[in-house]
Formats: sequence, C-alpha cells, structure tokens
Amino acid sequence: MTSNLSAEEQAVVTAVERSAASSQLRFATAGSVDDGKSTLVGRLLHDSKSVLADQLEAVEHASRSRGQEAPDLALLTDGLRAEREQGITIDVAYRYFATPRRRFILADTPGHVQYTRNMVTGASTAELAVVLVDARNGVVEQTRRHAAVAALLRVPHVVLAVNKMDLVDYAEPVFAAIAEEFTSYAASLGVPEITAIPISALAGDNVVTASANMDWYGGPTVLEHLETVPVGTDPSQDPARFPVQIVIRPQSAEHPDYRGYAGQVASGVLRVGDEVTVLPSGRTSTITGIDVLGRPADLAWAPQSVTVRLADDLDISRGDVLAPSAYAPAPTQDVEATVCHLHDRPLRVGDRVLLKHTTRTVKAIVKDIPSRLTLADLSHHPAPGELAANDIGRVVLRTSEPLALDAYAASRRTGSFLLIDPADGTTLTAGMAGDSFAEQASQASAAEGSDRADAADGEGWDF
Repeated sequence: MTSNLSAEEQAVVTAVERSAASSQLRFATAGSVDDGKSTLVGRLLHDSKSVLADQLEAVEHASRSRGQEAPDLALLTDGLRAEREQGITIDVAYRYFATPRRRFILADTPGHVQYTRNMVTGASTAELAVVLVDARNGVVEQTRRHAAVAALLRVPHVVLAVNKMDLVDYAEPVFAAIAEEFTSYAASLGVPEITAIPISALAGDNVVTASANMDWYGGPTVLEHLETVPVGTDPSQDPARFPVQIVIRPQSAEHPDYRGYAGQVASGVLRVGDEVTVLPSGRTSTITGIDVLGRPADLAWAPQSVTVRLADDLDISRGDVLAPSAYAPAPTQDVEATVCHLHDRPLRVGDRVLLKHTTRTVKAIVKDIPSRLTLADLSHHPAPGELAANDIGRVVLRTSEPLALDAYAASRRTGSFLLIDPADGTTLTAGMAGDSFAEQASQASAAEGSDRADAADGEGWDF
C-alpha cells in the first residue's frame, strides 16, 4: 500500500515514524515470584533519575524500619500493604517516567499463577514485554507461561532479563544456556523478536549503566534497548478502520448542514476522496472532508482523533465502522476467539453476555467452549464446559448483530473485545478474535460443545 502514497503523504508517514521513535513506549514486566520484577522497575526509576526526593526518602525510611541497610527499590512499585507484607506483586502497578530520548508507560505485573489475568491486562496494550528469569533457577513453568501470554497477546518485542547474575558469579555459560532455552521456546510460539540481557537489578548491572562485571556481554543495557526499540508501525501498511464514537450535528447558523462522524482512527490512513464502506450496514460513500482539531486536513492516520465527513447522508451511529471499500472486513455474528477469563464467576456455555468491540456493544451468547489451554505445556483440555478466573481458552460466540471484527493477529485494536455481565456491567472476559498460536480443539469436542449450547439456548437470547 505504501507505493500508492503521494510525496506529501509519504512525508507525513515519515514524520509519524520519526515522532514515534522519540515519543512513547508502553511496556510490561513479568516473571516468577522473587525474580526481582519490582526491584528492576525501582532500579530503572532510580537510576534514570525518575524518582522524586520525597519518594526516595520514604523508601529509605521504610527499608531502615525493616532492618535493611540499603533502600529496597522494590518498594517504589509495591504500593499495596499486602504487597509489602508478603514481598510479592498483586496488582498491576503503572509507572510513568521519561528520559531525554523517550517517554515510558510501565506496567509492573504480578508473577503468581492466580494473577495471570493481571498480566493479560498489563500486557494487552504493551509494545514490549520484559520477562525476568532468576539466573539460579533458569526457565521455569511460570517463565513459559509468561512467554505464552506475550505470544497470545501478540506483543511485538520481548526482552529476556536474566536477573541475579551476581549470585552466579556473572558466569556467561549460565546466561547463554538460559537465553538459548527461552529463545527456542518463545520462537516456537511465534514471538517475533527476542532480546536477552544479563542483569543484576539489585546491584544495577546492565539496567541503566553497563556492567563492569560482565565484559563478555556486548549488547545494550535494559534502558538502552527500551530507548531504541522501534515502536509503532507504518500506518499506511494497515487497512484503515474508523469506529464512530459520536455523530456531530451542530445545526447552528454557522454550520446549518454540518454532519460529521467523530472518533479515533484505529488503524491505517484515511484520505479525502477515499471510498469507504459503513459496517455493518454495507452502505458506501466517499470521504469529502477530514477535520483535525477543528481544522480541515487531507488525511488522518492512527491513532489520531478526527471528524470525518461523507458525501452522502447515511444512517450512521455510534458503533459503526468506516473502512476502505477494497479492504473492508466481512461483518459476522459468529465469533471464534481465544479469551482470558478475568472474573471470579466462571464463564459457562449458554451464558448471556454483552460483547464490547471498539465503540459497539451487542448482546451475545456463549455457544461453545471447545478447549481450555494449559499454558505450561500448551496442551488442551477439551470441552471444559466453563472457564474459571485466569483460565485461557477457546470460545464460540453468537452475537445479536453483525460485527466488523478483524483477526487479532492482523489488528490488536480491532481484533480484541470484552465480554460484560449484562446485569451489572462487570467486565468478565478479554477476547482475541481468530486463531491463537496453538492448535484448536478437535472437531469432535467442538461438535459436542455445540450440542450442549443448543440445548441451553432457549431463554430469549436466540440469535
């Protein structure tokens, strides 16, 4: 699609890429309990001069009261009382810091198996995941689980931080063996880019400054990699998707006939003159104007918030999606997806839920749960009948109205959705449309689950 760009449009794309390189990186940390995630985050904040004096003083005071001579930098992120008492991370802790080269949004996610849903939440919007491994223990079951979650969520970049190298005498063979095992496993899941870095978060080796204890390592420090890893994508490479948030009709003396469709460009580039299809209705029109911050523009790209004007007065409302007619997805009411169940109440075959996709919310029925995924070895438990909290599995849904849903592998933004409890609005499940990295359950188990769903489907939500 880039070959069709004019010189002006290519200049815009180049400007976007340059600004992305120096703008913002969202990343998440993950690892087993006591691998040092919070200490790594604290070290990053401390050594990059991103900690206020009163914050550091409070950490030093808390450390002294616990009998520690040096400040426990993990206390900068483990903010809940239960976290400090148990020495573990329970909730996702978001931290914001910046260097002269880039701004960062960091999600410090828990390591316990029972908090898998928290990692899914933190990594769902991340462009990079830092997976920590204790150099003494190597790759363990939880390490494989976190690599699998990163692969499922299509996180573009993964950093393997082999921590506590000071406790193995900074031995290169130890690091090399762990890096080889993890890289092989993550690559088999389809993780596109893996960077292994030996560190000691406690001592600060290779976190912000290069380590004098590991002269055999010639790669970047953690911060150097975070500052230089490519972020964002070329918007012209992706088909445009524009979910409508609101219809603007001022009907004022100045704008008596103005009709604009406001929202955020989810992907791709919109241009004046493009023929677009309104989904799910299938009606077509042409873009006659694009307003950005109240001023006309010839084009707009993700993730700008804009107002689009069309040549025809069509019946368009919140939840509709504008897409180039040549690259419009086929609307569907049958959704097959990989999901992570977030709520303590199980998700069962036959459940009535609300499905929220971009700006559209529709009723849906859980027709089948073909399998539950065991992330430790990627094996399937066929036809489980329900998914409990933190479970990841395959589901089949039937919606009351068609959705313009992309495959999650093609678009993390328009391929994701939430399942919501219609009674109280509670978020139940996070979904990723299309195939996961793992094979789907057998046709036999899917057929059996479908029979069960049909038997339960007689209570008023029959689509």
